[in-house]
Amino acid sequence: MTAFVYSERMCTSSWLSPAEWAQTEFSFARLGDQRRTKRLVRIAEALAMNPDGTLPQAMDNWAELKAAYRFLNQSGVSFESIGASHWQRTVDACRQPGEYLIIEDTTALDYTKRDATEGLGPIGDGTGKGLLLHSALAMRVENWTLEQRPEGTVVGLFGQRCCRPRRAPKGERLPERLGRARQSQLWAGAFDAAGPPPPGSQWIYIADRESDCYETLAKCQRLAVDFVVRACQNRRLVGEQAGLREAVSQAPVLGRMTVEVRARGNQPARTAIVELRTRPVTIDGPWRPGGWQPPLETIQVVEVREVDAPEGIQEPLHWILLTSLPCQRLSEVKRVVGRYTARWVIEEYHKALKSGTGVENSQLEKAYRLEALIAVLALVAVRLLSVKMLARSRPEQFEAVQSFGSQALKILEKQLGPPQGGWTNENLIRAVARLGGFLARKHDGMPGWQTIWRGWHRLMWMCEGLEILNEETKKCG
Repeated sequence: MTAFVYSERMCTSSWLSPAEWAQTEFSFARLGDQRRTKRLVRIAEALAMNPDGTLPQAMDNWAELKAAYRFLNQSGVSFESIGASHWQRTVDACRQPGEYLIIEDTTALDYTKRDATEGLGPIGDGTGKGLLLHSALAMRVENWTLEQRPEGTVVGLFGQRCCRPRRAPKGERLPERLGRARQSQLWAGAFDAAGPPPPGSQWIYIADRESDCYETLAKCQRLAVDFVVRACQNRRLVGEQAGLREAVSQAPVLGRMTVEVRARGNQPARTAIVELRTRPVTIDGPWRPGGWQPPLETIQVVEVREVDAPEGIQEPLHWILLTSLPCQRLSEVKRVVGRYTARWVIEEYHKALKSGTGVENSQLEKAYRLEALIAVLALVAVRLLSVKMLARSRPEQFEAVQSFGSQALKILEKQLGPPQGGWTNENLIRAVARLGGFLARKHDGMPGWQTIWRGWHRLMWMCEGLEILNEETKKCG
């Protein structure tokens, strides 16, 4: 599995106290009034302390809760205005020399049971209602494993959009559909504001089958952004009778590698052995209002096909990847596949958002208020993701411990005793999760989002209580 950790700036920010973290993340938000920014910082601090997705649980008293509701109801407060300063800091960090993966995906936020909430759109099969959150997570590649999988640091959210889905008009014809705003236009949208990468900085766009659109690939080529996109369409090729899938399936096998497949549904996690094929293609341009579009040249197509799949596996792994990266050597093709497997990190981010912050628990009755709240929780989820990723990627290192603070460590040792082998990233996360109900038995794996965050919440309250007690002791003295 690809190993990613958080950069030093993000690590330090993630382990700050809720008040310090909220100040770091939100104090530069431009909301038209400095008082609004101060209120945003206070709301973010409260949600970081108690992130269950609902304001009544997070606020200390009725006055604070009313102020939070007034804040979310103001016209100058929006999803974009709250998140923009974080996105810009991430883009600026990605302008430094190096290789960066910009991983993009969409998740549906389900508020079907919130009958009183106005302004939501259809999700899923159309019977549910909610919002769509489209996120681009940026990572810096630091080195490569022997299996050609990237290791590096997570920088932050490169861009994010929250939108209300709309049903397509009945009887709509192709020219009409192509002439209106569509969800497919969100893909690679973060590059519209960021522009091309500067010299010395390589941006590689990573996305699943939903992003297999002509406009997405054309935009990446126009802005000099490399890409690895899983193909969905069996596209026409210039000068060839066969479609994309048939053309690559006829290429010779270049070699084999292993791919870590995550558990899905009833299918357990496994290590798949895959054969690799590759060849260059020129993809024919589609028709759009105004005429036929030019072809996409110098595209490499990579087929990743599982061999000798275990019994009971209903769908052996089979990917068709479109990329602008070189694929002449087996090691280069393996790195293309390795970069694509890094997609799992954004799936972990969505789990942090839903299971960790409880983003779908809110009872707000207006969609625009929900969007503003989601903008705050989206960054709380980045904070939560950093906690778990650090323990997984560098379990024996000490970055989190060094920025954690002696007071919190003393509380953990008082509650649980000193850890065997001393304080490491992994021992720290497991100790925090134990406060949240994680049993930490010998054969237990890593703790889940909910136990980590319950433990973190409890520890923060302990630290705050100790600070209050110390202040009272000083006053009495």
